[in-house]
Amino acid sequence: MRRVIRSTGFKWRKARVVLTSRDPDYSQKVRRIKQILAGLKNDEAFFSIDEFGPFAVKKKGGRKRVGPNENYVVPQWQESKGWLILTAALELSSNQVTHFYSRKKNTEEMIRMADLLWSRYADRRRLYLSWDAASWHVSKKLKAHLEKLNRSAADRYPVVEIAPLPAGAQFLNVIESVFSGLARAIIHNSDYPSVEAAISAIDQYFRTRNSHFAVQPSRAGHGIWQLERAPCEFSDASNCKDSSYR
Repeated sequence: MRRVIRSTGFKWRKARVVLTSRDPDYSQKVRRIKQILAGLKNDEAFFSIDEFGPFAVKKKGGRKRVGPNENYVVPQWQESKGWLILTAALELSSNQVTHFYSRKKNTEEMIRMADLLWSRYADRRRLYLSWDAASWHVSKKLKAHLEKLNRSAADRYPVVEIAPLPAGAQFLNVIESVFSGLARAIIHNSDYPSVEAAISAIDQYFRTRNSHFAVQPSRAGHGIWQLERAPCEFSDASNCKDSSYR
């Protein structure tokens, strides 16, 4: 019977979970982002923005090569040396990451990021900020601050526009692929003695990554350690968010 069933083409298969969004405007939002990226000019910049963490600074497990008779264990209960929240923006046309560390995820930190990008990319004509539908990303206070920036822009600073991701579609956020590479290269298998040591390692990671793409410009590409799960490009056909990187 097994041979007969197999000959007919039947097989055992586990169901694959397909990522979806309940946003009724999903198609329109994705289409708008694709149109912006397809027509992005040299004097414009598109940023994928999100937060990584909070995560505790302690001995972390992961996958690594070990020698014969070598035991690799991580204590279940550990005393944390502190914790971090990393707030970062990935500019898609140049693959450059701008980052800082936050104590909270709130509107003030998004305003801080918007001001930083507004001043750092002052030579551009227009900036597009793209993030998910978290409450602090869509607050009235943040929108009012961006409107204030645009009123004072004149000819010295760029105009800022929001290109929001669909609600419940964090997996489309391109910077998640960078976070996955960061976690696999810097966080996994780590045992930093302090928060400052962890910050130093993360800063070095981004300096090296930015230098790599400054020398070899690429609108889409894998990280310098080939640890980023997905190419750094916007595509609703791929999952930028890797569920196993944390």
